[in-house]
Amino acid sequence: MARLHDPMTLRMAREVLGVSSLCTPDEVRAAFRDAAKRAHPDNGGDPAAFRQVVAAYRRLQDPYEEGFGRPLAPAAASGVSEAVLEISPGAALGGGQVPYAAPDGRTLRITLPPGLRSGDRVRAAGAVLRVYVRVDAGVLVRGDDVWVTAHVPPARLKSGGRISVETPLGPRSVWIDRRAAERGLVRIEGEGLPARGRHPAGSLYVRLAPLPGAGAESAAMTLLRRFAAAWAA
Repeated sequence: MARLHDPMTLRMAREVLGVSSLCTPDEVRAAFRDAAKRAHPDNGGDPAAFRQVVAAYRRLQDPYEEGFGRPLAPAAASGVSEAVLEISPGAALGGGQVPYAAPDGRTLRITLPPGLRSGDRVRAAGAVLRVYVRVDAGVLVRGDDVWVTAHVPPARLKSGGRISVETPLGPRSVWIDRRAAERGLVRIEGEGLPARGRHPAGSLYVRLAPLPGAGAESAAMTLLRRFAAAWAA
C-alpha cells in the first residue's frame, strides 16, 4: 500500500478505487462504497487502507490533473529531466524489458528489476524516469499489494473451497474459507510485489465476485422447478 504521506494524485486515487477516467460520478461513488466497506476496520479491514480509500474519494472530487504522462520539472538533485515510465502490473511483479518512447523519437527497450512501485525512479537514455504502475486487465497495484478479481460460482462462494485465480504471473490456487466468503476477499501474504529496497513483500488480494450470469441462471432454474411442481400437482 502506498504510504499515506505520499501525494494522492488522480491516477493513484483511481487505482485505489479501481475506477477509470471514463467512470461516471455514480460509478465512482459506488466503487467508493464498495472499497470502504471492504477496508473498514469493523469488517476486519486495515485502518490505513480505509483512510487511503477515503483520501482517494476526496481526491477524485477535485478534477485538477497533475500532468502524469507529460515531462516533469527537472530533477534538482541530478540536473537531468524526469518523465513518467508507465508499466504493467506484470512488469512490476516480474521485471523484464519494457518499451519507452524517448523524447528524440526513438523507442528504447528498458530492462527493469522486479518489484518496482509507482513513484520509484529508473535511469534510461540520460533521463530519470518516474515509474507509474497502471491498471491492466483488471489487475491493480496498490503500493506493495496486488489486487485481482476472481469470478466464482455462487455455490462455491457459499460453501468455500479451492479456486484457480489468474494473476499477472499465471494461475494461482487460492483457498476460500468461510470468513473470506463472507467478506468477499482473500488475502495471501507475501504474494504481492516482491521485497525491494525499503519495501517489504506485499500481499495478493483476491476480490471474490459472483460468476456473471450465475445468479440469473439459478433464479431461472428455481422458477422452472416451481412450474414443474405446480404442473405435476
